[in-house]
This record gives sequence, C-alpha cells and structure tokens, in this order.
Amino acid sequence: MTVDKSKHPKPASGSDSPTKEAAATSPVTASGEGSNRTPRNSQSTTDLSRVLDVTVELTVQLGCRKMRVAEVLALGPGSTVEFSKPADEALDVFVNDQLVARGEAIVLGERYGVRITEVVSANERLRHGSATQEVSA
Repeated sequence: MTVDKSKHPKPASGSDSPTKEAAATSPVTASGEGSNRTPRNSQSTTDLSRVLDVTVELTVQLGCRKMRVAEVLALGPGSTVEFSKPADEALDVFVNDQLVARGEAIVLGERYGVRITEVVSANERLRHGSATQEVSA
C-alpha cells in the first residue's frame, strides 16, 4: 500500500514526526502500523511527552450531601454540615472529575493536603467514570 504524500504534508515545525491530524488519518497496514509512523513502543515516549505539561484539575472530595434550598439558605457563620462518610474512610481524589486515587487528609503547616494511600486501578476508574455510563446508555 502506498501513501500519497500530498495528502499528508510535513509539519510546519520541520520535525519528522507526524502531526496529530496526519497520525489520526494515516492509513493502517495489516500489521496495525501506519506506513509513515514509527513502531508503537518507540513512539509511546514521544506521545507521553506531548501531554506532560498539560494542566489538569485535581479535586479531593471530603464528602457530599443533598440539602433542600431552605437548609442551604439557613447556613451562616458557625453552621456545620455533616456528611455521611465516616471520618476514618479514605478521601476520593479526582483528576478532571475522574477518580484516580484515595487518601487521607493531612495538615502541612497552615494548609491542608492529602496523602495518597491507594491508586485506583484502571478497571475501577472505568466503573466510576463517565465513559462507562455513556457506553452502557
């Protein structure tokens, strides 16, 4: 199988690596590799380095609770909100709303922190993630 080079122009940066568009649209041979791509194992490091500087949002969830609007309006200084989660249970750590770990709350000087005690497996992330809900719907 030959590839028409005019359909896949070289990147403007002068790099020999394909652009995202070229990699996504390049034909795949029977071996599973695109004709203008390097083998997957040598490319994985390059692919990972592309996203290492991407900023993501890390959130630690202490707990959650549903409240009526009247209860929320009644909140003020000194009010307390109790969560159903036991105090000795691990806190959930999310990256971009995806559960990735669990940990315990700690105090670092004048700030709160979380000590990671468990990294969630890929299977558990799929069970808790929105991707599974979209596929099963």
